[in-house]
Amino acid sequence: MRTIGLIGGMSWESTAIYYRLVNEGVRERAGGLHSARVLLWSFDFDEIARMQTAGDWAGAGAALAGAAHALERGGADVVVLCTNTMHKVADAIAAATDLPFLHLADVTAAAIKAAGCRRPLLLATRYTMEDDFYVGRLRERHGIDAMVPDAEGRTLVHGVIYDELCRGVVRDASRQALLGVVARARSQGADGVILGCTELGMILGQGDCQEPVLDTTALHAAAAVDFALAA
Repeated sequence: MRTIGLIGGMSWESTAIYYRLVNEGVRERAGGLHSARVLLWSFDFDEIARMQTAGDWAGAGAALAGAAHALERGGADVVVLCTNTMHKVADAIAAATDLPFLHLADVTAAAIKAAGCRRPLLLATRYTMEDDFYVGRLRERHGIDAMVPDAEGRTLVHGVIYDELCRGVVRDASRQALLGVVARARSQGADGVILGCTELGMILGQGDCQEPVLDTTALHAAAAVDFALAA
């Protein structure tokens, strides 16, 4: 079994979900008492969030690249970055080691195509929704035309993520507000919902929506298990 190197802590709420999912996946497929071989580097998210707010993406990239290098030295066989937003600095991370980097947007794109979606709605942090590193990769590499909420919707989604979910707070009122964003996008032609922040699976799921829901955390963890158990 290969060793999965997780870069987490952004936030730890979703990193804990990653850890559970990769272990459940290995147990389900390998049976018995098997669990995943995992190395975890977990950041103090406040430090990274301050860099995000300040626009210091170079500093954040250097920090995450250092984590990837540490995982490589520790014996990891693959790097899995447990956050959509910080894929903004994916190139810096991938360049820091010789290990494969399991890019979350590519994993998500494969699931979008398998679900038959052509214009999914992306719910994520403001950085992921408004910068082009994620939507652009879906479009240019995979031919997927993802849509994002309007300015009011983006503010709502970003606030729910940072002010609530990253702090372990899940409110039904916020779930209903997010579903309102989904409904507006549906009326504009959205045919799927990308939970493009690793915390969003804490508050939304397939049972909440009529269109396919792509939970990036679950998809990424499953891809990590595939890599770990590949012959």
